[in-house]
Amino acid sequence: MHRTHTCGELRLADAGRIVTLAGWVQRTRDLGGMTFVDLRDRYGITQLAFHPGEEVKQALVAQARTLGREFVVQVSGLVTERESKNKNIPTGEVEIVVQELKILNDAKLPPFTIEEETDGGDELRMKYRYLDLRRSNVRRNFELRHRMAIEVRNYLSQQHFLEVETPVLIKSTPEGARDFVVPSRMNQGEFYALPQSPQTFKQLL
Repeated sequence: MHRTHTCGELRLADAGRIVTLAGWVQRTRDLGGMTFVDLRDRYGITQLAFHPGEEVKQALVAQARTLGREFVVQVSGLVTERESKNKNIPTGEVEIVVQELKILNDAKLPPFTIEEETDGGDELRMKYRYLDLRRSNVRRNFELRHRMAIEVRNYLSQQHFLEVETPVLIKSTPEGARDFVVPSRMNQGEFYALPQSPQTFKQLL
């Protein structure tokens, strides 16, 4: 099983359960022989705890210390109450005492931190836009856009509108703005244009 819960789902009532989580490594901390990892997915952050002691646990701690930011991992472990609680996140009362750790994919050090208050400037974030999209404040914009699109579609459907996917290529027209032309492979020397709007096709319907 890939995961039993998301990283924003667990609460104190889940203490004592064995769970499986998967996500990105947000940050790691070594404190007095213990290693803590903040695991992130689109739903939130959960703290992972690696306790030294038994030989198996020492191997887990050693593996945890190899983790870097944005590594993709899968973990299984016991939900326990945190001694030092974090009131800033919904999962701040619990942590996972890790029993199994699987690195699904390692990662190079990101060029900026994947956080709301990032240290990356606009130009750097646009260059690595695929990383910038992982930030929660950027993701919330997509979620808002998604909800708005769903509401508009539902409303228009209730009004008996029919959604039609029109072609992305059209004959170039002299009116309007300059066309973005696309060469035809089948007809050498001829071009299509990207439609500036679906108006032409929908008028034909």
